[in-house]
Amino acid sequence: MGWVLYRKGDLQGALAPLQRAYGMRPDPEIAAHLGEVLWSLGKRDDAQKLWLDAARANPQNEVLANAIKKFIP
Repeated sequence: MGWVLYRKGDLQGALAPLQRAYGMRPDPEIAAHLGEVLWSLGKRDDAQKLWLDAARANPQNEVLANAIKKFIP
């Protein structure tokens, strides 16, 4: 649901569901989406930390790697 809200432009509405989902299941794709929302909300340090922690735990996840490449030069 959080990703749908993000895609509709509701960043604030997307944040809580994605945080809840990631807290229940630290999946790398959820981390990728949550990081994009955090980044878009100006919480870039939080997004980078989330992405890098998730990448250490899931180095082969393509969705996560693509999100990181998209936002971190």
